[in-house]
Amino acid sequence: MSAKEVDRITVMDNLLTKRVKQRHAAAQLGLSVRQIQRLVRRYREQGASGLIHKNRGRVSNRAINGQEKDRVIELVRKHYVDFGPTFAHEKLVAHHGVTFGIDTLRKEMITSGLWVPKKRKQEVIHLYRNRRACVGELIQLDGSPHAWFENRAPSCTLVAFIDDATSNIMDGEFVDYEGTWTLFEAGEHYLLTHGKPLAFYVDKHSTFKINRQATVEEELKDTQAQSQFARAMDNLDIEVIFANSPEAKGRVERLFETLQDRLVKELRLAGISTKKEATRFLREVYIPSHNVRFSVAPKDPANLHRPLSPADDLSRIFTIQSKRLVSKVLTVQYKNTRYQLVPEGGYRYTLKNAPVLVEEHRDGTVVFRYHDTIIPATVQLSMVHNHPKPQVVSSKEFSEGKVRIPSLNHPWRRVFYATQVQKLDSVMTQDG
Repeated sequence: MSAKEVDRITVMDNLLTKRVKQRHAAAQLGLSVRQIQRLVRRYREQGASGLIHKNRGRVSNRAINGQEKDRVIELVRKHYVDFGPTFAHEKLVAHHGVTFGIDTLRKEMITSGLWVPKKRKQEVIHLYRNRRACVGELIQLDGSPHAWFENRAPSCTLVAFIDDATSNIMDGEFVDYEGTWTLFEAGEHYLLTHGKPLAFYVDKHSTFKINRQATVEEELKDTQAQSQFARAMDNLDIEVIFANSPEAKGRVERLFETLQDRLVKELRLAGISTKKEATRFLREVYIPSHNVRFSVAPKDPANLHRPLSPADDLSRIFTIQSKRLVSKVLTVQYKNTRYQLVPEGGYRYTLKNAPVLVEEHRDGTVVFRYHDTIIPATVQLSMVHNHPKPQVVSSKEFSEGKVRIPSLNHPWRRVFYATQVQKLDSVMTQDG
């Protein structure tokens, strides 16, 4: 008997001894008077067993056929073996005509060993930050290195933009790594598609923020060194806000958890294994369906994206820019290459020992500007210092490898052991 049924025994005894009336017992148990009359009659005839529900131990009329459960489990085992219950249920309903609920599927997957329920961990409490009110007021931007194509292609990085007010995925692109050029390419597509948001919310990755102590000149000028991405956003009048913790930009962090589960499987089902095709699939197919399911309505319907103005020359803004000093013979060194400036008119004498702005474009073209005027230049000497090109490594992918221990016949060990043997022989000789 359940605890609820055990509590009814006392009430039935009081009714049989007429210490309470039927209407009082009905109010006490939350039943009707007619139901109380039935319970009293069954209790008088059968005793305490008469209070047990008659469907106890029986199969429900709504129970799902065992053959249907077996069929669904075989479908999951064949097509969706690594899917979660919610995502697998969506696919089963859409493509296989399954009608029962997610909870039933979850129980069957757990029983069959296809799903292991996650243990709830104690969460660290962070103060909740309210969403921004309007679309385009704050866009969270981040990159996630992952095996997006599983074993069909090498790992790559997904750069994603998510709106803080609605949780809409605004744009995304698959790139080799999260660097300045790749962010320029993804950012240019975003700006041409949606316009300029008020602010980008990013982490303190070195691509977004220069993480070093300010120099003496910067402290005297009360300025902070900017990364190329922050400088480009400053030129476009877009604020860049740096998050102090992953939880501060939790919306984009949780987005990548969802994408690493759902998008990876969608790419597998679509047979996609290249970054170009995956980017097209993400923008045209996945993002619309994702936003319909997971987005929320903004507090204010206004869209704060601003259109690009004629002064916003993206081909010039999205370049690597740095300053160099011109020598007395009008040469400039940039990236192990010496350039000879060929100015026209009066610039020949003005440029001596003057600072010029060097702009490196995406195609490798280098342009020199003096007071916003392009100065023609030719390559005088290439590869002044022939240093090996460093490998591009993202700090998000860094993991310490195993310590390499030299073998016993390694030259370093042979020298070490020979020295130790000589010391030991000298000590034994002195000791006689």
